Amino acid sequence: MAWKTLDDMDLAGKRVLTRVDINVPVEDGKVTDTTRIERIAATVQDILDRGGKPILLAHFGRPKGERNMDMSLQPLIPALEAVFGAPVVFAADCVGPAAATVVDALQDGQVALLENTRFHAGETKNDADLAAEMAKLGDVYCNDAFSAAHRAHASTEGLARLLPACAGRLMQAELSALESALGTPERPVLAVVGGAKVSTKLELLGNLVAKVDMLVIGGGMANTFLAAQGIDVGKSLCEHEMADTAREILTKAKDVGCEIILPVDVVVAREFKEGAANEVVANTACPADAMILDAGPEAVKAVHAAIEKAKTLIWNGPLGAFEIAPFDTATNAAAKFAAERSEAGKLISVAGGGDTVAALNKADAAVDFSYISTAGGAFLEWMEGKELPGVAALS
Repeated sequence: MAWKTLDDMDLAGKRVLTRVDINVPVEDGKVTDTTRIERIAATVQDILDRGGKPILLAHFGRPKGERNMDMSLQPLIPALEAVFGAPVVFAADCVGPAAATVVDALQDGQVALLENTRFHAGETKNDADLAAEMAKLGDVYCNDAFSAAHRAHASTEGLARLLPACAGRLMQAELSALESALGTPERPVLAVVGGAKVSTKLELLGNLVAKVDMLVIGGGMANTFLAAQGIDVGKSLCEHEMADTAREILTKAKDVGCEIILPVDVVVAREFKEGAANEVVANTACPADAMILDAGPEAVKAVHAAIEKAKTLIWNGPLGAFEIAPFDTATNAAAKFAAERSEAGKLISVAGGGDTVAALNKADAAVDFSYISTAGGAFLEWMEGKELPGVAALS
């Protein structure tokens, strides 16, 4: 690994500027889901245990460079203290006298939380002066926000170049999991890619066919690939204008020996609602007035066979309209089977992306996957083969 971790740093008595992702849901001033806070707890605890002083840098929402108190980080303090088991001291700014006063007075065993970095317009512009002001507050820089690593911002990229820098425990886990899945994977490698549109995952598909042995395409994306082969998909969600692109991906996959797995049968309905009347038909037999909302049982068998053959699985996106029953059937079945194989030690499984995590949680499968990434855009860009500025800056 080209980047350092906390294990490589001397933290005793050091002020550790720690970039985290605590962009958590808040209702009526209270945090409703502490998952992202829990994921950074190991890093904070490690810094404290080794005599360092954690100083948290984070963004919250999109204040667009202005001080919008609806997006202040201060309401997160009770949730942070509950998870960390340590007192959290708040600074009303992330630079300048307000921040310096809090950092200078920080006691051993305390954690400092600096105000929303995006209250400064220079944050998203990766302003060198803002990064330099932040750097004055610390001795070491630790990035534990993989989910923001695809952005070249002052607190994710600029700051990393000004202080001794390392990856936090969550960042380290993310990078290790992704390296094992796409960098030097155990083969055969299977990718499951679903979701609504081919257009949003073009680069992903183009990169994956050259790197994986099998590729399952599901969701609305599968309809576009079926239509590109001259199959009538009725009123299904479909990007007909992407037909040429879909055919190019199929050709590229054939040239490099990547097996593309599309649904051989599908579940169709006339309306998109919970419990809608539906039927299973061959992928060539979608009625003109119906829409494809899930993969059928034979398609699920094919996915299971691919999972059984694979040693490594990368998953991004559902196989159908997983939000409503019964069109969550294929996603649930495949997710549970992948989880069973993972739990039995027969499969390394890495999944990421918002819809993906929601679908795997809904299927009660997430807990047994080898690794679930909380990152959205950064996870996708890594899968697309792109360099992430926040990671590159650590090397």
